[in-house]
This record gives sequence, structure tokens and C-alpha cells, in this order.
Amino acid sequence: MTMISQNKSTKRRFASSYFVSLMSIMLVLFVLGMYAFMVVYTDKLLDYVRENIGFEVVIKKDAKESAIKALREDIASKDYVKTAEYISKEQAAKKLEEDLGEDFLKWLGDVENPLLPSIDVRFVSDYANSDSMAMAEKWILKKSIVKEVLYQKSLTNTINMNINKIKTALFLISLVLLVIASTLISHTVRLSIYSKRFIVRSMQLVGATNAFIMKPFLKTFLIQGLLASFMALVLISMTLLSMGDYFPDLSLIQGNAYVVVIYLLVILLSLLLTLFSTIFAMRKYLDADLDEFYV
Repeated sequence: MTMISQNKSTKRRFASSYFVSLMSIMLVLFVLGMYAFMVVYTDKLLDYVRENIGFEVVIKKDAKESAIKALREDIASKDYVKTAEYISKEQAAKKLEEDLGEDFLKWLGDVENPLLPSIDVRFVSDYANSDSMAMAEKWILKKSIVKEVLYQKSLTNTINMNINKIKTALFLISLVLLVIASTLISHTVRLSIYSKRFIVRSMQLVGATNAFIMKPFLKTFLIQGLLASFMALVLISMTLLSMGDYFPDLSLIQGNAYVVVIYLLVILLSLLLTLFSTIFAMRKYLDADLDEFYV
């Protein structure tokens, strides 16, 4: 009766150890996965900010509309230009009216619309910097119908400097989180193996090879890592879907190739971390003296 009670107690301890290990790995993977989505979404926001950096090409008053449209097409054909929108005098007046909340032209009486036509240019994210914009400005100003090019150079430099700082900070945080995750998973696996160290010793005493001893542990923890990754992905998916209800613009889980990549990386990272953690933890006990099993 005592033997049966001891066996049940041992099974409960093993089950408890397995559950704690599984939950620990799952939570670490959940944090890493959510952080990966945050990085992707932040990167999309930064690209959006950059692609809204551009300038306004102001056209001379007497320029023909056909010449303006030809210039717009020329600008739009450049690899570094995302959009080039022609804004006529009438469109400019309507936009100003919307901004002011009243028709400013009626205050001018019989005076002709003083606003000039323009081309609103926005750059591709990688080219939204002062150097590229200065080069584009130089050749655009050579066009005879162009009066001036307007943009805030200091603001462009400030935005790009801040974006670079944000990306550097995100990279450093990624490294710190990866180290923390590796350490936590490693300790989790070590504690689980520690509870079975006497089984390892018993197998050594009957002449089992290191490879034979390690095989079931590797299988157990790889399955555990795989299961933990699936549980983490389910939790990540539920979290993102819940966030989507409150933030409709957060469409990270819908029609995004990054979703598949991040999900696969979570699974791969889980398998790799549990694999190497198991190997290193097992080596400690496979090469240990008898006294070390009681420490």
C-alpha cells in the first residue's frame, strides 16, 4: 500500500513539474510573439510616417495644364516617388475652404483665385530623407514651369533621426528579451531534469549509453516545446483578435505575410531553445559524480 502511495506521489510530482514547465515556456513564447507583432506594427507605422514626408512643387501661374500633367507623370515615374498628386487651383481653393470653414474667395470679391496649382509629392520610405529630397528638388527646379519647391528640411531630418533611435531601441530590447527567454526556458528545463536526476543515475548504473539516456528526455522536452508553442500561438491569436475589436486599424492577423513568419519563428525558437537547454542540462548530470546528485 505504501509502495502504491509512493508511486502516485511520484507521478503527481512529475505531472506538476511537467505542467509548470509547460506553462513557463508558453508564457515566455507568448511574450516574445506579442513583442514580435509590436515590432512589425511599429515598423509599419514608421514606414507610414516616412511615406508621408514629401514636398510641394509649386507651379507658375501661366503654366499650361498639359505641361503640369506631363511633369507630374515624369515625377511619378521615378523609383523613389510613391505618389505625385496634381492639385489644381480650384482643388487648392476647395481644400483651403475646408480648412478655414468658410469660402475665402467671397471675401476677395472680383479678385481672381490667388492660389497656384501644385504637385504634392510623397517618397518611398527608404528615400524619405533630406539627401534624396535635395536631389529631387534640384532637378525639379530646372523645369521651366516650376516656381519653387516647399518642404521642411529640419523636420525631415528630425523625423528620420527619431525613427533611427526607435529602431535601435527596439533591436536592443529584442536582444534583451531573447536572452531572458533563453535563460528562463533553460532554467525551467534544468529544474524539470533535476527532479529526474536519480532516474538518469539508475540508467547509468545498468550500463545505458549517454545517447540512450538522453533520447527520451529530448523527445519529452521537444514535444513539450512544440505543445507550448501551439498554446502560445492560440493565446497570441486570441489577444490580437480581441485587440482588433478595440483597435480596428490593428489588422496584423488578417492578410499579413508577417503573421505566418512570426508563427513559424515562435515554433522554431521554442524547439531550438528546448533542444539546446535539454542537451546542456543533461550533460551536467551525465558527467556528474555521485555526490553531485544530492546537491
